[in-house]
Amino acid sequence: MVALITGASSGIGRDIARYLSKLGYDLIVVARRKDLLLELKKELKTKVEVIELDLSKEENVYKLYDMTKGRVDFLINNAGFGLFGMTYQTDLDTELKMIDVNIKCVHILTKLFLQEFVKKDKGRILNVASSAGFMAGPRLNTYYATKNYVLKFTMAIYEELRRMKSNVHISALCPGPVNTEFNRVAKGKFELKGLSSEYVAKYAIDKSLKNKLLIVPGTTMKIGVFMTRLVPYKLLLRITYGIQKRKEK
Repeated sequence: MVALITGASSGIGRDIARYLSKLGYDLIVVARRKDLLLELKKELKTKVEVIELDLSKEENVYKLYDMTKGRVDFLINNAGFGLFGMTYQTDLDTELKMIDVNIKCVHILTKLFLQEFVKKDKGRILNVASSAGFMAGPRLNTYYATKNYVLKFTMAIYEELRRMKSNVHISALCPGPVNTEFNRVAKGKFELKGLSSEYVAKYAIDKSLKNKLLIVPGTTMKIGVFMTRLVPYKLLLRITYGIQKRKEK
């Protein structure tokens, strides 16, 4: 079995790679930082193919598929990043790059591998969304919006596959705060204590292998996600604004 993991150089992606290797999967790991991927390769016992690519560039996403098509059993779309700040102040180019990575890359790889998996009637996809995907996010607006896209896109495909009685399975990972490089890249910090990326990675893979659609690690975040269904939108916006404001450096 072969798993393809984007954003595998650190955080959840790296720990998913470690866990899948322990389960016996050969790996194709993808990120911009080749040195970190090579370090990861050294510590793993199964076969690891390292691919250095910037997935914010559309041509590289298609290149990745061409390099790996026909060889992948489990696709993990993990690459992504965020940016804190008021929408009128944040950098547009960074936001457009975020849309390219968080949405366009996920959409293209999901679509192409889904077509391949459906033909074979086997395969598995895990899209890393976020608990942010259930809400709007003032002061982290574009990130929340991208994760809404990933979550709803994944949920709709799940239902299509279910109706087809397909042996292809898709899941969405929706964590809350996780101790990764996200804060440094996004220029913010979490108020809530984050879960370890090791815990989130293992929890995500275990639930994905059980064909669970929505994977929400941690009791606190499960309660939080449930409460978003009950709280009025305007009140939820005020709460979210306050949380994000306290995160900014």
